[in-house]
Formats: sequence, structure tokens, C-alpha cells
Amino acid sequence: MIVRRLARPLLASVFIAGGIDALRHPGARTDQAAHLLQKVPGDSVPNDPDLVVRVNGAALLGGGLLLATGRLPRLASTILAASIVPTTAIEHAFWEESDPAKKAQSKSLFLKNVGLLGGLLLASVDTAGKPGLAWRAQNAGKTTRREARHAKKAASREARLLAHRAQDVVS
Repeated sequence: MIVRRLARPLLASVFIAGGIDALRHPGARTDQAAHLLQKVPGDSVPNDPDLVVRVNGAALLGGGLLLATGRLPRLASTILAASIVPTTAIEHAFWEESDPAKKAQSKSLFLKNVGLLGGLLLASVDTAGKPGLAWRAQNAGKTTRREARHAKKAASREARLLAHRAQDVVS
């Protein structure tokens, strides 16, 4: 559909640009990432903010390119949705701002990212008119049960026919 061919690259453009920027200039986000890493308990995340920013940038760029080109769009939009949540919390924490002008700007950008997240969630469940995995699995189960019933009936008919023939031979 033409809407998907237009919408996916449009939605992906902000992530591609952000990913390139994060890879080329991670320093702008490193302080914010370090602040977030201090809040993460344990050793589940590397304690190198520059690396975290670059990995997130690579995820944004890769996911954006996949989404824009229509390759694995559901997976790509899921990856992008997962990466936009921490990015939004780090970069647009309007609730921490005291200056009213900065707070308003940060809130606006926060809401923009929430809107992008909504678009990504829609893209992550868009099956492009094809049945989804849940429907296909359910339908395969129904088809298998139906075919098993038909095979059982056919086998039963065949058994009765063979029994009839055997009885004729014995008589």
C-alpha cells in the first residue's frame, strides 16, 4: 500500500538523523547517559556512557534504515520503540526543569516523542494486510484438527471396507 511506503520512511527519518548524530557526536548525550547509568542497579548495563550512547545511536540508525526500507518493519519499529523510551526520559525530563521556558520546550519535545512512540507501536503490529502470527497459528491448529478428523473418518471407512472384504473371502 502506498501509505506504508510513504509513512515508514517519514517515521524513520527522525531516528536515522538521531542515530547518525549520536554516532558522530556522542559527547552531547554522554552526561545525560551517565546520569541514567547511575540509576541502573547492578552490572546489567556497561558503565561507559559514551559506549551506551553509541550503541543506542547504532540501534536508532539501524532500526530507522530497516523501517524506512520496509525490511523487517515490525522488528525495526519494536527496536526503535524500545530505544525511544530511555531517550525520552533522559533528554526531555520536563518535570526536572525549573525555568518555565525550558520546561515548556522540554515538555513539547517529550510529547513529540510520545507521539512517535505511538506511531512505532502501530508500525510494530502492522501486518501489511497479511494475517498476524497469532491468527496464523490458530488457523493452522484448526486446519490440522480438521484434517485429522477427515483422516480418521477415511481410515474408519477403509477399515470397514477391508473388514467387509475379509468377511466375503471367509464366506
